[in-house]
Amino acid sequence: MLQVQSRSQDASAEAARNAIWLRVPARDTLVRLFRFGVSGVIATGIHVAVATPLIYLLHASQVGANGVAFVVANIASYLLNTLWSFGATPTRESYLRFLIVSLLGLGLTLGISAGAQALGFGYWAGLATILSVVPVVTFVLHRTWTYR
Repeated sequence: MLQVQSRSQDASAEAARNAIWLRVPARDTLVRLFRFGVSGVIATGIHVAVATPLIYLLHASQVGANGVAFVVANIASYLLNTLWSFGATPTRESYLRFLIVSLLGLGLTLGISAGAQALGFGYWAGLATILSVVPVVTFVLHRTWTYR
């Protein structure tokens, strides 16, 4: 009897492990996701590196400087993600799709920020929500639409 229970428990444990492994993304997806995250950090750095001197050295407005920085960082992000994260060939069509997803991400960021503010949440709660939602949504859209 004890041996039958042990086999049954072993089978249950094996089934649980298999169910967990079926939910873990493939290695290829995890590598792309990691590279996507690194590319996002680099693009953010580029944005800051472009906007800051425009504001402090050339006395540009914050809106103008961030507009220029968005364009430069978006092009850099497209090239990084196209060539490194997704291993694709740059094309005009894929850049237009990339830009649409980037603008959707911006809209989602602004919407979450406005919602968090309207609900009286602090800045960090809104930022945590943005960082939990926007990269996942944009990664999925890029993977399924931009680089199809």
